[in-house]
Amino acid sequence: MTTNFQSIPLIDISPLVAKCDDPNAMEDKDVAEVVRLLDRACRDAGFFYVKGHGIPESLIKEVRDVTHKFFDLPYEEKLKIKLSAETGYRGYQHIGENITKGVPDRHEAIDCYRELNKGMYGDLADPLVGTNKWPKDPPDFKKLMEEYVVLCTELSRKIMRGIALALGGSVDEFEGKIAGDPFWVFRIIGYPGATSTSDEGLLKNDVGCGAHTDYGLLTLVNQDDDKTALQVRNLSGEWISAVPIPGTFVCNIGDMLKILTNGVYESTLHRVINISPNFRVCVAYFYETNFDAAISPLDMCVKKTGGKKKLQTAVYGEHLVSKVLTNFTY
Repeated sequence: MTTNFQSIPLIDISPLVAKCDDPNAMEDKDVAEVVRLLDRACRDAGFFYVKGHGIPESLIKEVRDVTHKFFDLPYEEKLKIKLSAETGYRGYQHIGENITKGVPDRHEAIDCYRELNKGMYGDLADPLVGTNKWPKDPPDFKKLMEEYVVLCTELSRKIMRGIALALGGSVDEFEGKIAGDPFWVFRIIGYPGATSTSDEGLLKNDVGCGAHTDYGLLTLVNQDDDKTALQVRNLSGEWISAVPIPGTFVCNIGDMLKILTNGVYESTLHRVINISPNFRVCVAYFYETNFDAAISPLDMCVKKTGGKKKLQTAVYGEHLVSKVLTNFTY
């Protein structure tokens, strides 16, 4: 359950990044402090910024810069990698094609998933079978993004090791059958500038992405440094802005982690409203469980919450596919 937080905490995770693969990491007081702060952030807000993460700031910016270049291309060029059911829901979607709770979102995007072959998970993954659709322009777009995904995957694994310790588990609690072979989702998103300056006008015409929770374990958000758009809802229903902090990622936990923790950690509602008159980009990496993992509350978290399982088991792949199949309008 989230609290009435008024700001999103910033955590320097460099001690955890350096020592998370040491089985005795918690004996280090700096790692223990990072773990304490992660636990507090996941309980209070379900959102936090991280710095000291080890991914060069120059690369984080380069990813955004090349994203701006793609969205600046003529519409006909972007349509060369158009998303459809036939592409496994991979590729480019135009403004208004993505929907949240039945309402078109004011953004365009490239959707990517860890690549799947037919039969890998029986017929469970069939709607997402395929290879990712990368533009030929800008040059090196594919190479840069694939390198970036590898780094985000490793960083997410390290953060999840800290969260495992925060819950009182072993450092590798989320590996093996839960996320020993993690799936990932990657969205490269562009939000047009605001058409209104009033709160009423923004809510009526400029909702870039409607209120939602994320599906998996952990999200890493790389957003433009000079445009505020991401908003997180606290317990009282107030929307708290995730103001950009250069060199950081905004992190949030998803539905699968909420289930695993039996609700100790919340997958918090958030939305995007670009209040700037200028085009904004956001590159979001979603670290997930194994595609076919059956996710149930962990025993150690059930004990923390009165001894009863409050949340039902969910198969991650089923949860994802059910969302994807209702996320688009053509």
